[in-house]
Amino acid sequence: MQQDILINWSPQETRVAVVEHGAVQELHVERTLERGLVGNVYLGKVARVLPGMQSAFIDIGLERAAFLHVADVWQRHPEGDAGVLARKSEPQVPIEKQVFEGQALMVQVIKDPIGSKGARLSTQISVAGRLLVFLPQDEHVGVSQKIPLGEREALRARLQALVGDKASGGGGGFILRTNGEDATDAELADDIAYLRKTWTRIKDAALRQPPLSLLHQDLDLLQRVLRDLVGEHTQSIRLDSLEQFQRLRAFGLEFMPAAAAKLQHYRGERPVFDLYSIDEEIARALGRRVDLKSGGYLIIDQTEALTTVDVNTGGYVGARNFDDTIFKTNLEAAGAIARQLRLRNLGGIVIVDFIDMLREEHQSAVLAEFRKHLARDRVKTMAGGFSNLGLVEMTRKRTRESLAHMLCEPCAACQGKGSVKTARSVCYDILREILREARQFNPREFRVIASAAVVELFLDEESAHLAGLSDFIGKPISLQTEAAMGQEQYDIVLL
Repeated sequence: MQQDILINWSPQETRVAVVEHGAVQELHVERTLERGLVGNVYLGKVARVLPGMQSAFIDIGLERAAFLHVADVWQRHPEGDAGVLARKSEPQVPIEKQVFEGQALMVQVIKDPIGSKGARLSTQISVAGRLLVFLPQDEHVGVSQKIPLGEREALRARLQALVGDKASGGGGGFILRTNGEDATDAELADDIAYLRKTWTRIKDAALRQPPLSLLHQDLDLLQRVLRDLVGEHTQSIRLDSLEQFQRLRAFGLEFMPAAAAKLQHYRGERPVFDLYSIDEEIARALGRRVDLKSGGYLIIDQTEALTTVDVNTGGYVGARNFDDTIFKTNLEAAGAIARQLRLRNLGGIVIVDFIDMLREEHQSAVLAEFRKHLARDRVKTMAGGFSNLGLVEMTRKRTRESLAHMLCEPCAACQGKGSVKTARSVCYDILREILREARQFNPREFRVIASAAVVELFLDEESAHLAGLSDFIGKPISLQTEAAMGQEQYDIVLL
């Protein structure tokens, strides 16, 4: 599998496209003004301790003071050097005995500011790598609970051997992430070295920098490309900014030399995303309908609880009989669906409605093809078999917001419903509203202000109903067009 990574950088936005065999498979977008604070490490200053709330406000240099609860305060274990967060089963040391006003305190953001609330903090620092999470204040070596129970002990033993102990220059705790389940010892060792080097830099900065300083910022999208996206199949990483190329190359040479060797500065006259028509691909990825080469198509709907994918034959009639037509459409759809899940970054529960197949061997072949394409996804996926209703239920781990949620907002006309009332429905709503108002008030005239489509219908097909209502209430009804109004919007003015 040949993979190329294209990076389009601007001061306001970074966009990354992962291209495999000439087709865009993944899109990543990070906007400068919308970048979160989670994972950032600060040298804060305790502004106020509130014993009654068992919490403290910490100034970390932001507009609002951040919040630290006693449950998020790391405590040194009385029997050794290892530290723990306060647990329900252990006596909790009151916060006023652990921190004091004016104290300089190393803290990490665990929840971004929301509305009028400041960021939430923890004093237990964790540094995330590609395969591992480093807990420098702890000595525990663990494995993600999402990895099957039968594999955890063997993985823990492997990781313990690689971590070593304090005497051998080791120390600190590690947790193996889900995507490190199949990693080699060499890959794990590289991640351990990277995380320890990062922690050393954080400690050195804490000694040199004054309070309210940012000691460590979680990697930006450019750096995460080297950490998370580059693999053995990656042929090149092309970046169109010389300044960012130099910065990323310096970062890569220090922490990820193998990935940095694939970095190239793109100097072409055409924008880098034009090489594979990626902007057009983004526009298609925001639509409901995805056309297949055979003439079939997919309909993809994203809801709050799950995503549904419906497969249709469309204009495809190329096979010898109807069963073969359905089978070939479903085979093509299996690969297209797996690609769309990656491209749109759709997570959570996904329900796929393949076209009904009567033969079990066709179902098995489509399911095998679907799972083969899902296996290329770096995000953890799990697909079940066909249900009694002919549906395939699968899950895909949520890693970030979907492409549509990141780039789009609810429609001003339909408020996110996906449809609006017809002009005729709005006309009838207006007639009912006028009748309701006429029973309560006695104006000289009713004036209807509405969209052009609604006013036009009142002047044409609904004119008899409007005139009949005017006679019934004994008041004139005038019409006024407002271009700025959506089809569902209207106002009734009493004159």
